[in-house]
Amino acid sequence: MRVFSVFGITQSGKTTTIENIIRELRKRRYSVGSVKEIHFEQFAIDQEGTNTHRHRAAGSQLVTARGYKETDVLYQRMLSVEEILRFYHHDFVVLEGVTDCNVPKIVTAHNTNEVDERIDDTVFAISGRIANELTEYKGIPVISAVQNIEMLVNLIEQKVYERLPDFPPECCSACGFSCRQLGIRILKGQSKREDCVLSDTNIKLLVDGHEIDMVPFVQKILYNSIEGVVKELEGYRKGASVEIRIGGI
Repeated sequence: MRVFSVFGITQSGKTTTIENIIRELRKRRYSVGSVKEIHFEQFAIDQEGTNTHRHRAAGSQLVTARGYKETDVLYQRMLSVEEILRFYHHDFVVLEGVTDCNVPKIVTAHNTNEVDERIDDTVFAISGRIANELTEYKGIPVISAVQNIEMLVNLIEQKVYERLPDFPPECCSACGFSCRQLGIRILKGQSKREDCVLSDTNIKLLVDGHEIDMVPFVQKILYNSIEGVVKELEGYRKGASVEIRIGGI
């Protein structure tokens, strides 16, 4: 799954950029999901007085509203981006207005001042209204999602890599870099996605079908624990694939 974010000031062309990116990706037969960050503290779909709000007020910790045309699952807290992405299994996921995550980014802006306020090494393209005036800024391509959407999506296909984990540097720098540093190096062509040691692991942990990222130290503990038990059993042979399923712990 390849994930990237489009962010910028209000009315800078974010949503139009994302709409056209989604249409072009779907035209190219990719499956696409999206996440919209709403920067409004009072925002809530579940309003006081509704039946779902009454469920929540009574103590329900997870409320689902099932309608004829949509189903809304209402969590009673703000989920992290990593938690949200566990619901997605698409080729691409586009995040709108999200900046607190380890993904490549596109900035939309009216002018260069707005770009300067937001640009960092994770930004690989600039779009929005500023694309009516410029084609490049500080070495970064400025591409209109209205006039040159094919070019913009070509760049997305080239630059956006399979999602990396986002471990703190003190937890895992086995590749020689933090997860965020590696992401920047991939964008610059200085590293490859395969340089993440988790890409070549011989142990995976899935919970309810969702793979859980593990730093090498945790992988080693789990691997050694399982091998220590299994190798004492009849039928074990070194190098064999071992699968363990546990339900309802």
